[in-house]
Amino acid sequence: MKAFVLISLKQPREQQVQDALRKSNEVKKSHILFGEWDLIVELEVKDEDHLATFVIQKIRSLKEVKLTSTLIVAR
Repeated sequence: MKAFVLISLKQPREQQVQDALRKSNEVKKSHILFGEWDLIVELEVKDEDHLATFVIQKIRSLKEVKLTSTLIVAR
């Protein structure tokens, strides 16, 4: 399944967070953004449990991350 995660950071470390996340096989693309959100990450995971685990353990656990919003692709 495909999902996008919007990420807001506590401090301006977009490049470091992007580099760390790109090391994961689940991350297919990532982009630094202007505006309310700092990054968008495209994920490919096997199911909703895998998605939840990845977001909680690999994204939200990063000290720079303030807030995430996960968007699951319908089709």
